[in-house]
Amino acid sequence: MYYFGLYHWRSRLRRLAAGGCALLGVGAVWRRSPSRWGRVLAVALALPLLVRAGRAGAKLLRPPPWALERYKYDALAEELPLEGANSLLDVGCGTGRSLVALAPHLPKGCSVVGLDVFDDRVILGNAPLLARRNAREAGFDVTPVRGDAARPPVVGGSQDVVTACRVLHDLPDDDHGRALEELRRVCAPEGVLGVLELPITPEGVESDPETYWRERVAEAGFSIERTKRVDRRRGGEPYLVIIAEPNPGQPDR
Repeated sequence: MYYFGLYHWRSRLRRLAAGGCALLGVGAVWRRSPSRWGRVLAVALALPLLVRAGRAGAKLLRPPPWALERYKYDALAEELPLEGANSLLDVGCGTGRSLVALAPHLPKGCSVVGLDVFDDRVILGNAPLLARRNAREAGFDVTPVRGDAARPPVVGGSQDVVTACRVLHDLPDDDHGRALEELRRVCAPEGVLGVLELPITPEGVESDPETYWRERVAEAGFSIERTKRVDRRRGGEPYLVIIAEPNPGQPDR
């Protein structure tokens, strides 16, 4: 059984707690106030907190901490030469959702490193131990490494495949280029980069997400091989998959 943690759990639990307190307050006023208008006023004052609590509760388990939507990772894996990979670095592995999803596509004996800041303020349980545990449940070993995507403590040119699944958009805007340059540095000369991204661009950027991320990848020293859009089953703009190889004409920065 996998556990991938609760996203944004602190803010959502705070909203649930505020809604619970508001509900208790309304109940107390309803029992003690002889005035109908006093009761109406109490409900009106508590309503915004109750609405926010309801929304937080609805989102708390989305996605559920044990569920895995494999289709988007499968779409990435189908474009990568994983069958011949001896080493893979997954940037932003978190509690192991992307690692578990990529597991069926990895060859036996492939050395896997999962890089993440492992910040449990965003995801409950986000830690190297949980990433390692989930990987073992999926049938392989991972070496979790604590580090920043813009400064990964990984030997240059050491990784046959580098993946970044839904993580680049979470970095500060100024770190997008730096992080991709670092992924270029750790990628083997004949290696491959696979990016799975949400349709998100920094605030103030006028270009569409596909154009923006393709430009950032190319500027970091990669040659883009192909791009694919993956329809999202819950609706919204499609995910973006970019496959790129180190550009031999552009040295590491």
